[in-house]
Amino acid sequence: MSGPRIGVAVMSALLLLYIFLVGQRAWLLLISGDPIAIAMGVALIVLPLVAIWALGRELWFGVRAEQLGRRLEAEDALPEDVVTVRPSGRVMREDGDAVFPEYRAEVEAAPESWRAWYRLALAYDAAGDRKRARAAVRTAIRFETAERRAARPSGG
Repeated sequence: MSGPRIGVAVMSALLLLYIFLVGQRAWLLLISGDPIAIAMGVALIVLPLVAIWALGRELWFGVRAEQLGRRLEAEDALPEDVVTVRPSGRVMREDGDAVFPEYRAEVEAAPESWRAWYRLALAYDAAGDRKRARAAVRTAIRFETAERRAARPSGG
């Protein structure tokens, strides 16, 4: 298991422990009979449900992003840009900024290509723009899903 996966597993386990403990408190509030405590108990049930939904959504995002990365790697279509990497493993921002225009142009030329969007996400990440990198990966996932669905034989 790699470092990031261990981190995800630990954080997920901690969140599940938190949800369990909050659920216990919610139950105690719900059975108290006090209207204010009951209202707080209901809120304590809703918040963990939102947390479970968010956790599931982020885990699924990670799984899908990793699948696309493995698929590009199998196709030998991952970027091969030479970039300087710090001892921490992070790309030097100047190098990330230098390769970015190429991948932006690729997306502009093929705006529905999930491969282009995924490579753009890698460029955003290399340039230090995590928010746009995640958005680009989400776009890549959406286009790859649509491509896969379109390739399915229609039953009939």
